Amino acid sequence: MRKKIVAGNWKMNKNLQEGIELAKELNTMLSADKPNCDVVICTPFIHLASVAPLLDSQLIGLGAENCADKASGAYTGEVSAEMVKSTGAQYVILGHSERRAYHETNEILKEKINLALANGLKVIFCIGEVLEEREAGKQNEVVKAQLEGSLFDLTSDEFSNIILAYEPVWAIGTGKTATSDQAEEMHAFIRGVIAEKFGKDAAENVSILYGGSCKPSNAKELFAKPDVDGGLIGGAALKAADFKGIIDAWK
Repeated sequence: MRKKIVAGNWKMNKNLQEGIELAKELNTMLSADKPNCDVVICTPFIHLASVAPLLDSQLIGLGAENCADKASGAYTGEVSAEMVKSTGAQYVILGHSERRAYHETNEILKEKINLALANGLKVIFCIGEVLEEREAGKQNEVVKAQLEGSLFDLTSDEFSNIILAYEPVWAIGTGKTATSDQAEEMHAFIRGVIAEKFGKDAAENVSILYGGSCKPSNAKELFAKPDVDGGLIGGAALKAADFKGIIDAWK
């Protein structure tokens, strides 16, 4: 049975002290009112080692927002998958549209995925189309190419450590949301692509999260769709009450 997941992506927000406070607040809230799904927070690199010991790992998983496409070496400013893992993090977001916009290619992402998996991290892999592609009716083609370009060299075992996150790029931070029907249509398409490559069981077991302006007010409707297994949450993950409002959509 595939997992229901609500994952927060803090992006470039919260200094260290603010991040620690938010993590504590969320941990306290979920300790008092247990979630009915897996919960993950993905924080900036500088937060990981400080936040990890504050979280009850039975309630909240911890992830990074990126990792390098090299194992180690003379890459000033980069952070490797091994470093991420050593902080206590269990997850990493890869392929977010905000990073694809800065030359992150399918090939680079393939390297990052391989390194993340080799270091025992679960990957939240983002896919999605921009507005022009949606308007041209090319969204399926674009998303399929992203899946093929970065994931199709994996074995079935490796693929079992991938979580997919569909983000209609035109709905991120714009206040526009794909309708729940549009989200379901794409999620079902993605599941079909995975079934063709990795088989029906893999497709049934992979969690596909929706990542476009998901809020407490629309989470229940989105999560009610059969192929929507949760959300990758941006802005609403920065306030504990809002994030919990989305988590509670699974109740």
